[in-house]
Amino acid sequence: MANHKSSLKRIRQEEKRRLHNRYYAKTMRNAVRKLRAVTDKAVAVEMYPNVQKALDKLAKRNIIHKNKAANLKSKLAKYIHKLG
Repeated sequence: MANHKSSLKRIRQEEKRRLHNRYYAKTMRNAVRKLRAVTDKAVAVEMYPNVQKALDKLAKRNIIHKNKAANLKSKLAKYIHKLG
């Protein structure tokens, strides 16, 4: 167990941040999953900008790596292009 006041505070902050990051990462995964489940190209094209925006935000805030965001966006764009 931590002995310093600052250590205890750091532990509280890390836990809060971990839960926050976990929530947004899970939300992003669900959005990607929903987009991949869509078979109609028009619907997928409509959904894609929102998913792309979420991925960019998470990458900007270091919740996911920027290359992971780029790879996901690329794969989703490729998937949408193949639809229809």
